[in-house]
Amino acid sequence: MQAIHAELKKRHRATREGMPDALNLRIHRALSWLQRASVCESDHDPDARFIFLWIAFNVAYAQEIPATLRLSEQESFTAFLRKLHGLDNAKQLDDLVWNTFSGPIRVLLDNPYVFESFWSFQRGEIDEATWQTRQAAGKRKAAILLAQGHTPELLALVFQRIYTLRNQLMHGGATWNSTTNRAQVQDCANLMGQIVPVVVEIMMAHPEALWGEACYPVIKD
Repeated sequence: MQAIHAELKKRHRATREGMPDALNLRIHRALSWLQRASVCESDHDPDARFIFLWIAFNVAYAQEIPATLRLSEQESFTAFLRKLHGLDNAKQLDDLVWNTFSGPIRVLLDNPYVFESFWSFQRGEIDEATWQTRQAAGKRKAAILLAQGHTPELLALVFQRIYTLRNQLMHGGATWNSTTNRAQVQDCANLMGQIVPVVVEIMMAHPEALWGEACYPVIKD
């Protein structure tokens, strides 16, 4: 990942003069977290790597939206993924979904520990039959998307699962380096490690697109 970061950083330096300030800020911040994630990869720390990669992704898609128009976070990144796919002329996202990670994506979608309804059942909010019904429905939906080649919708489904892991880690619902969640942490970190650089690359390739103002802009004295 360090080589990928270095290449993206080089490209950003070569093209940033023609980019809007808000996009430059997004790319600069995203690359800084991507670099930190690459250090965690070398240190064999998938928990920290995943967290830093999620921050990099968050930098890319999050926008300052008035409270009256604010979408849920999942709705926001789902819309962002659809937009990215529409701009992905090189079909990099398609290649990741259908070639590089088709197997790991299937494994992740079958993993109950990254399915929010499983935890709703554990908290007593729904019964066992309800969460199992939802899991079965999710598997059917994933199978249809896989069969029909709907990349944005499948990515959105994958990110819903990744978001559950994000919540577990960021809200203190997991132990660092725990043996009980290694599979999903490793899988999600590997997925994010491939997807986030592609996200940054697509954004840099399309400075004309409307990416919105970055959250918490730099305030100069």
